[in-house]
Amino acid sequence: MIALPHLGASTREAEDNCAIMVVEQLRDFLEHGNVRHAVNFPDTHMGRGTSWRLAIANANVPNMLGQISTAMANAGLNIHNMLNRSRGDMAYTLVDVDSPIGDTVLAQIRSIEGVLSVRYLPTHA
Repeated sequence: MIALPHLGASTREAEDNCAIMVVEQLRDFLEHGNVRHAVNFPDTHMGRGTSWRLAIANANVPNMLGQISTAMANAGLNIHNMLNRSRGDMAYTLVDVDSPIGDTVLAQIRSIEGVLSVRYLPTHA
């Protein structure tokens, strides 16, 4: 008997497909904040509902979403859609709002204890 290792993932076609998949996932993250197949981060995917989106990485603690939504409500922003996923101590939130988000609101959200990063991802039509 001759035993050979399975090399299906090492074919030229598989390598090309993996490269394409990585580029598409990176583009989706950069443009829309979506995270797929991360090793240590929650998978998060939300279709665009508006042109104005925030991607927020934060500690997975009580009242985090309340503080984020309160900062937006105080600025007169209407939340069109929101998705929050967690993995252990980490959480990731995507928020689509109905109008542009000003620098003051971004600074307020960044100043919330436990917020690690805030990315404003408006689309430019």
